[in-house]
Amino acid sequence: MHLVITIDTEEDNWSDYDAAPALSNIPRLLKLQELFDAYKAKPTYLVSYPVAADAGSSSLLRTIMEDGRCEIGAHLHPWNTPPFEEKRCVENTMLFRLDPELQYRKMVSLHAKIRENFGVEPVSFRTGRWGFDLTVARNIHRLGYKVDTSVSPYLNWETYHGPDFSGWTPEPREIPIGNGAAPDKSLLEVPATIGYLQSNQGLCDSVYNAISDSRLRHFRLRGVLDRLNLLNKVWLSPEPDTSEKMIRLAATFGKMDFPVLNLFFHSPSLKHGLTHFTKTVEEEKELFDRVERFLAYADLSGIRSIGLSEVQKIMAQTA
Repeated sequence: MHLVITIDTEEDNWSDYDAAPALSNIPRLLKLQELFDAYKAKPTYLVSYPVAADAGSSSLLRTIMEDGRCEIGAHLHPWNTPPFEEKRCVENTMLFRLDPELQYRKMVSLHAKIRENFGVEPVSFRTGRWGFDLTVARNIHRLGYKVDTSVSPYLNWETYHGPDFSGWTPEPREIPIGNGAAPDKSLLEVPATIGYLQSNQGLCDSVYNAISDSRLRHFRLRGVLDRLNLLNKVWLSPEPDTSEKMIRLAATFGKMDFPVLNLFFHSPSLKHGLTHFTKTVEEEKELFDRVERFLAYADLSGIRSIGLSEVQKIMAQTA
């Protein structure tokens, strides 16, 4: 089993959609990278347009990249990626809701800025707020992207004007994106790792959805089953879940001969006070500790860390 670490490397402010936001969290990546280096882990920093355009931020990350210690990919927030032609509203913070050609031109802007300030052609991508669909997939493939990680399996974001991924499982897969002229085109999707601590993932998800129905919610069955260790839904992310739960999820997937784990989180959580995940100094420290404990487990378990774009080779070998 292999491990990819995908970090939404982005601006500070989550509450306002600002075209010129602060980037005070980015220097925290140096401390994080020290952890990765200690455990020979190779993160993929998925950079937003403000990060790619900022001289200090791009220089910091480019140094790490040029040493071969990370991969640089793209992370697109529509509200701060030019051109700014869409109506400013919550719905349009979801990339897939924009006109396809406007989507593409925003992708071109981000791609060009990464090429300009990092000297590379990125091939890995994640859209902001999980705002992904087939049109987005076709557009990034059109720009030369090989791997996407915009899917959050077993989750439905329709309440937030987003997509419904409730039918997706966490396994990497090729997404057919061809048309009549080129039917064989595909894009590799490496979903964020979200799953259950129990082995029958499909059954667990069916039960979880059934007891999440509004008519049953007041019975609080999810909490009861979680405490009894009968139904535990876990994100492989140090923001919502503990290192103990992440380790148990990795062990469960290892028994299932799962090829690739995708650990994911947001760079603003590295600095307390910027996200609801790390409101205090203590919570910030705990997030770093969770990452380190999981890296230590992966190292001891022989789970090798690779860049996101390298998953293509792994999947080709297991095909």
